[in-house]
Amino acid sequence: MGDIWGLVASNFASILLMWTMIQKYFPNTLTERLSEKLTNLFYPYIEVRFFEHSGDYMKRSEAFSAIEHYLTCKSSEQARKLKGDFVRQSLVLKMDEKEEVSDEFEGIKFVWSLRKTVPNTKSMSFYPASDKRYYLLKFHDRYRCIVTGSYLNHVLVEGKAIGLSKRQRKLYTNGSGDGDHEKRSKWSHVIFEHPASFETLAMDPNKKKEIVDDLTTFSKAKEYYARIGKPWKRGYLLYGPPGTGKSTLISAIANFLGYDIYDIELTAVQTNAELRKLLIGITSKSVVVIEDIDCSLDLTGQRKTNSESGEGEEEKNPVTSMLKQVEASSGERLIIFTTNYVEKLDQALIRRGRMDMHIELSYCCFEAFKMLAKNYLSLESHHSFDTIRCLLEETNITPADVAENLMPKVANEDVETSLERLIRALRSSKEKAHVKAEKEKGTTAMEEPNGKESSEEEAADAS
Repeated sequence: MGDIWGLVASNFASILLMWTMIQKYFPNTLTERLSEKLTNLFYPYIEVRFFEHSGDYMKRSEAFSAIEHYLTCKSSEQARKLKGDFVRQSLVLKMDEKEEVSDEFEGIKFVWSLRKTVPNTKSMSFYPASDKRYYLLKFHDRYRCIVTGSYLNHVLVEGKAIGLSKRQRKLYTNGSGDGDHEKRSKWSHVIFEHPASFETLAMDPNKKKEIVDDLTTFSKAKEYYARIGKPWKRGYLLYGPPGTGKSTLISAIANFLGYDIYDIELTAVQTNAELRKLLIGITSKSVVVIEDIDCSLDLTGQRKTNSESGEGEEEKNPVTSMLKQVEASSGERLIIFTTNYVEKLDQALIRRGRMDMHIELSYCCFEAFKMLAKNYLSLESHHSFDTIRCLLEETNITPADVAENLMPKVANEDVETSLERLIRALRSSKEKAHVKAEKEKGTTAMEEPNGKESSEEEAADAS
């Protein structure tokens, strides 16, 4: 036995001496090739890394997220070290770093692990160094075709489906304009839990059905948009007086589609670079919102005339820049503008193709009132409804004002009190409108004689 171990040690020493001589007297490329050959000979496994962040702006990789969702169930069953998190008020367990889990596909075993690379802290860089996490897939070389052909696609498709079914939807807002560049160009978010739905939305039923049908068609039109060569985007313009339910409609749309909301405050964006960084961070299946666009920017007179050609040329502004960049990006997105004064907006900004549907949200009608009465009072009919119908036809009042009057003010307030309060508010609104109309009529009557005298004086001067 001693002779055998002596022979093994002698051979191993000879190999090391030979390898040292090769490294010393042969080019690095040759030694690297020999090293790869030896590795492939004794280690026939292939490794694939999926990093958490990628790109210039460190956008979170969709592949990493899909793999994370796909491995969640297997992690809770196999991993010894787990990390817990709450998603939709339920506990979710994920594998910790340096843990491994196995997966089986078509009778083949695959091994996944969560790793991270530790940066070299001695290297000089403008940006601070940070750890890079990644999922590592390891498999035998003989299964290469199966992995690239079907397995990875299976993992990504299943992972995305699991993520969509379990994810917490979020409301994103961009940073304040008073902060530094990094804060302005980053999204902050809260969990989106607004309960609005089309079933409880106080709106004309025909208009509601039109919106729902359009949203349904859009959400199922991926292949259609690809076939006609257009980005999978659609634009909505919501306009009407304050209090008519524009923000509530946006929440109902997001809940209906299952999308996140990205609320962009354009006045906080100072450069195109900041805007571009924000837009890159917007994920697919999202609603991009700019509320009160007429107040955010002075969008009137946004067109200038080219002195040489005489053709209209659109001036650059953050809104058109944003639209072009969103249209150039991939993914499923709905873009919504809201305004109280649609007449102030440049028509080039809201033309069809940019804002595909123009939705007017006006004052409360009787059908909208019945929905509010059902929501707030659990009431579908009442002898006061006829009086309220007549008053709604004779005056303008917003759904927000109607809802405020229907809402009980004290505990156990009866239905009669709430309806009577609304009737008084409607009659008061009607009287105020009548007084205002009489004042305007009187002002016009006073101005007419002065106008005639002025015309007579001008005619005398001319003669």
